[in-house]
Amino acid sequence: MKRRIMLLALGVLFCSCGTREAPQASANSIMILSPYRHGGTWVFDDPSTGLVKEPFVSGIPEMIDHLVKDIPDADKGFRMLFSAQPFPGYMMKVTWRRAEHGGNWYYSEELDMEGWLCPALFKYFKEAPRELYVKAESKTS
Repeated sequence: MKRRIMLLALGVLFCSCGTREAPQASANSIMILSPYRHGGTWVFDDPSTGLVKEPFVSGIPEMIDHLVKDIPDADKGFRMLFSAQPFPGYMMKVTWRRAEHGGNWYYSEELDMEGWLCPALFKYFKEAPRELYVKAESKTS
């Protein structure tokens, strides 16, 4: 329990949440990020939302590790596709569990683990989606 509280506190501390004024995708859009390793965790940059070195924390890095296990040099960057709707070839579905500290906990049944997405999620969705579908692929795919 102490570890979970500590991870959550770190997630809140290091999550640069910004405002919710960035354009948001429609429910049937597939969005793309290019995460890479930095400072011991997965981060991403998204100039369209003003996010730079936005960290994934509290269980999400471990989920990403699972997604990229077969992608050579993924730590230098890979493409992450995600949507609130299923799409062909998605690799993982995570289901909304609860809101906490401005962010949202999602559960992967496949991995039997939870991960917390900080309020930067609202840069992409007006509301926290009930489900997220994710695919990881090499930058050259």
